[in-house]
Amino acid sequence: MRMYLRWSERRGFKVEIIDLQLGEEAGIKDVTFMVEGKYAYGYLKSEVGVHRLIRISPFDANRRRHTSFAAVYVCPEIEEDIQIDIKEDELRVDTFRASGAGGQHVNKVSSAVRIVHIPTGITVSCQSERSQHRNKEIAMRILKSRLYDLLKKQKEEKIKSITGDKKDISWGNQIRSYVLHPYRLVKDHRTGVEVYNVDEVLDGDIDVFIKAYLKKFILIS
Repeated sequence: MRMYLRWSERRGFKVEIIDLQLGEEAGIKDVTFMVEGKYAYGYLKSEVGVHRLIRISPFDANRRRHTSFAAVYVCPEIEEDIQIDIKEDELRVDTFRASGAGGQHVNKVSSAVRIVHIPTGITVSCQSERSQHRNKEIAMRILKSRLYDLLKKQKEEKIKSITGDKKDISWGNQIRSYVLHPYRLVKDHRTGVEVYNVDEVLDGDIDVFIKAYLKKFILIS
């Protein structure tokens, strides 16, 4: 999360954290945030996939090497004139008390909203606003974007099945490894780009990977 927040900060993009779920023992289990800026989606869609981190775990008293994974999903916010038909009886809306920073109001009022789209199983939560109505509004915007992205992907898959697309760059594939031990290296498995300054990469300096991906799979193909 920090890597992408710092990358956005470097570019002057506006970032709003919509939902953040802490891990049961440490770290972050899940986070949703919106990035606003010129070509933000065009750049960030190259980051979709599974990222692997290899390091000496700070949570292991025996200082053993651990491998962990983070899955990144990116979808564009759709324009107002694009119609996505969502029926009320296809939604389950739950309210709950927001967690994390926010003062006494956050802990006492069930202002956070979780929306489940039953046919697809897509779940969106928002707890960034004090108003339950506002959180529901933001969650619905994100849900519409994710449904639109799903429909677009289904259409693309149908075309691929007809044309026989040879590329297999899709959600669920490991795209990059961040190795902090026993050596230090960040390698993108799609483009072959390698960077040895791991600290700079984890601090948001990922443009070299993004540009290599765009040149290889978007701009040239």
